[in-house]
Amino acid sequence: MVRLTRIYTRGGDAGKTSLGNGARVSKFATRVDAYGTVDEVNAILGVARLHAEDARLPTTESGELAELVIGRLQNDLFDLGADLCVPEETGVHGAANEGALRITEGHVTRLEREIDAMNADLAPLDSFILPGGRPSAAHLHHARTVARRAERLIFQLAEEGETVNEQALRYANRLSDHLFVLARHVNDQGNADILWVPGANRSKG
Repeated sequence: MVRLTRIYTRGGDAGKTSLGNGARVSKFATRVDAYGTVDEVNAILGVARLHAEDARLPTTESGELAELVIGRLQNDLFDLGADLCVPEETGVHGAANEGALRITEGHVTRLEREIDAMNADLAPLDSFILPGGRPSAAHLHHARTVARRAERLIFQLAEEGETVNEQALRYANRLSDHLFVLARHVNDQGNADILWVPGANRSKG
């Protein structure tokens, strides 16, 4: 259980923040940028969830509605943020890293099952999609683009030599695919999608 007794601590006034294991790092460190961007995705999904009732709600293989699917993604993203804010590497804070909440293979395989189940109901695409359509779909597309940015930051963190949970990397990669398919599904199973027309405005002055 997480208990917040104080909202501000003044500890970040000098440009530093604490990771989940107590280590102090710069507020613009790649790790902080990564889990901060994950939080940004979560906030956008909160808006998408508010608009989910405006759409024809999709079902997954278990028969759940879009609002419930989005809510589960939001909970996963807190798990992902918790994973990223506690480095896996040992060292001076090694003991504090033990028992940290981690993204698991189960998180990833569930996303894959849901992607496959939702995509089975959609017609194949013959063009790229412009973000838009129903309000819920537009917000899901917004979340998708920010999820890609979060993924890039997580991979950058790994490229910088820091140990990153492999399942967290895989989850981040699947997430934007999931959001893309979910956005199409709430867009009346793709019927309300707005397709890109290459060069449509080239001859218009």
